[in-house]
Amino acid sequence: MKNKGIIGLIIVFVIALTASQSLFIVDQTQQAIVIELGKPLDGIQGPGLHYKIPVIQQVEFFENRILLYDATPTEVLTKDKKNLVVDNYTKWKIIDPLKFFKTVKNETGAQSRLDDIVYAQLRVELGQHDLSDIVSATRNEIMAIVSKKSSERAKEYGIDVIDVRIKRADLPEQNEKHIFGRMKAERERQARQYRSEGTEESQKITAEADMERSIILATANKEAEQIKGEGDAQAIKIYAEAYSKDLEFFEFVRSLEAYKNALKTDSTLVISPDSKFLQYLK
Repeated sequence: MKNKGIIGLIIVFVIALTASQSLFIVDQTQQAIVIELGKPLDGIQGPGLHYKIPVIQQVEFFENRILLYDATPTEVLTKDKKNLVVDNYTKWKIIDPLKFFKTVKNETGAQSRLDDIVYAQLRVELGQHDLSDIVSATRNEIMAIVSKKSSERAKEYGIDVIDVRIKRADLPEQNEKHIFGRMKAERERQARQYRSEGTEESQKITAEADMERSIILATANKEAEQIKGEGDAQAIKIYAEAYSKDLEFFEFVRSLEAYKNALKTDSTLVISPDSKFLQYLK
């Protein structure tokens, strides 16, 4: 009985081992192909439980999701002869695992191929546009063309290039320094021009203000002299009229004014008694 039990356990173990070696599960995020003695068999195994011959056949699993390849920044030459350092990434997917395995084997090989394909298309397409077009809104149109042509080339490796995008597009360091220096010189030239125009405008405004000031002062002096002349003429006229009405009274008033000015407090005046100046004090 013991022998039969041991034999039964052995049989169960062999069956379980055979089943584990014969059955395999493909996840929903995967796709697989069966390889028999190093040669891939036709047919792609989708998600689910599948069977293979133990030892003779092996299974290769591949991603069924969209993959991302971030390429190393590389230099390209634009149409206007500008070197541009482009940092790009590629979204891709394995659409034919059998062809993929036969041509590039795995994702590492696929990335190497994609690097060559995408860089070649970038170099060709960006070389047909000026730098201003690449960094402007037309970049999306350029990258759509690159994605389409790269996908056409990649299909022979069982790969579909979904999208190619540029993360950054910078000038090389030496070009940046040169352009920065040129921009700085241009800004300094504009600053000097603005300062020169400002100084010229300031001098113009100052000259106009000085001229207006001279005109205003001259007009005011002219009017003042005119008014003063009119006042003097009016005074002379009044004096003349008053003098002509009563000459003796006029002389008397003028003499009193003279006494007031000459005979002040604590003043000493030496004069002859018969002087005409004292005629109204006698």
